[in-house]
Amino acid sequence: MELESLTPENLGKAVSITLRPEQEAFVAPVVQSIAEAYVNPTAWLRLVVDGDEVLAFIMGNFDPDHEIEAFRAGIWRLNVAASAQGRGVGRFAVRALEEEARARGVKRISVLWERGEHGPEGFYLKLGFVPTGEELFGEVVSYKDLHNQGKVSA
Repeated sequence: MELESLTPENLGKAVSITLRPEQEAFVAPVVQSIAEAYVNPTAWLRLVVDGDEVLAFIMGNFDPDHEIEAFRAGIWRLNVAASAQGRGVGRFAVRALEEEARARGVKRISVLWERGEHGPEGFYLKLGFVPTGEELFGEVVSYKDLHNQGKVSA
């Protein structure tokens, strides 16, 4: 697995990522994320690829001056293709964002999720995110402190 920037060449595959049907209520489609990134210059977009296959899309944000602490550094979206789930792709994507955060001097990242039977809560808890007990826009706010953890590896 490798991390790639979004390009005109891989855009079509990126927006074609499909989740499991029961997950669609919990994360916006990639095309919506790309549109939001267009108007948010602090957005960080990457794809996880394996050869020519696009496995996942991750959208982060790095805006140290944002008035809402949860939006200063963290994960905004993570879309892992249904066919790629269970292979460590999501974990790889999150670790890549953590590595980017460390390179920028960030000590803590956030993620927000909506609770539900097929939602991402269990995934993020396994990766070390800790809910704060607060909610923003009806979603659980959680943080992960970044320590001197290793580099991304497949």
